[in-house]
Amino acid sequence: MVSTSKAIFAWSLVLAIVLSVSSSMRHAVAARHVARPKHHRKPFKPGPWKQAHATFYEGGSGTFGGACGYEDVVKMGYGLNTAALSTAMFNNGQKCGSCFEIKCVDNPQWCKPGQPSLILTATDHCPPNYNLPSDNGGWCNPPREHFDVAKPAFSQIAEYKAGIVPVQYRRVPCKKEGGIRFTITGNPYFNLVSISNVGGAGDIESVEVKGDDKLKWTPLKRNWGQKWETDAQLVGEELTFRVRTSDRRTSTSWHIVPKNWQFGQTFEGKNFK
Repeated sequence: MVSTSKAIFAWSLVLAIVLSVSSSMRHAVAARHVARPKHHRKPFKPGPWKQAHATFYEGGSGTFGGACGYEDVVKMGYGLNTAALSTAMFNNGQKCGSCFEIKCVDNPQWCKPGQPSLILTATDHCPPNYNLPSDNGGWCNPPREHFDVAKPAFSQIAEYKAGIVPVQYRRVPCKKEGGIRFTITGNPYFNLVSISNVGGAGDIESVEVKGDDKLKWTPLKRNWGQKWETDAQLVGEELTFRVRTSDRRTSTSWHIVPKNWQFGQTFEGKNFK
C-alpha cells in the first residue's frame, strides 16, 4: 500500500512538471508571435539658424538644376525658388533636393524691408574659384557656406545691386505637390533613374528597387546629383521603389511601374509628409 502511494505521488509530480513545462513553452511561443509595435520616425523638423552669404546667378528653368540632374526645375516641381550650394554644403550631390529658409540680415541698405523669408530648394552646385580669395569673388570656396540663388528668387530678399548679402539660414521640411517622381532612362543593360519632387528632408540617401518576378530588392548607386543607376534587369518587371532620405525615413512606392513600362517614362509614387 505504501509502495502504491509512493508511485502515485511520483507520477503526480512528473505530471505537474510536464504541465508546467508545457505551459511555459506555450507562453514563450505566444510571446514570440506578439506583434512588435512599429516605430515611426518623426517628420523632418526645421534645424538651427546659421550664418552664411548669398549671391545670385542668371539662367532659366533648364539651367538652374544642372549639377543635380534636374533638367527643368519648373516642370520637376521646384519652381524658380532654387539655389546652387557651395562645395562645403553640396556634399557631392547629397544635398540635392534639400530645402532651406534664408533671410537677408545686417544690411539695411540692400535687404528688403522686414527681412522676408525665402524658401529655397538646392538644385545646383556653386563651384569654387581658387583664382580669387574667398572674401573677394571666391564666394563658394571651401569651407565657406554660401548660396548662389537663382536671380528671380534673390530679388525677394535683397536688391540686385548688392551683389552679395549676409544671410541667416536653416534647413526646413520640403513641402511638395503630388508624389515622388521616378523617371527611368537608359537601356536594358544600364538603367538611370532620376528622382525628383521629394518631400520631407528632400535629400536622398539611398534607393532600392524590386520587381514582381525575378528581381529582388536591389540597391541603386548614385550616378550624380539625384540620378541613380543600376545594371539590374528591370525590363519586364513591375517595379517598386524604396527611397530613404537623410533623416533616415523611408517611403516605399509599391507597384507604381507596370510590366510594360518604357524608357523615358515618369511614374509617381508615395511622398513624405
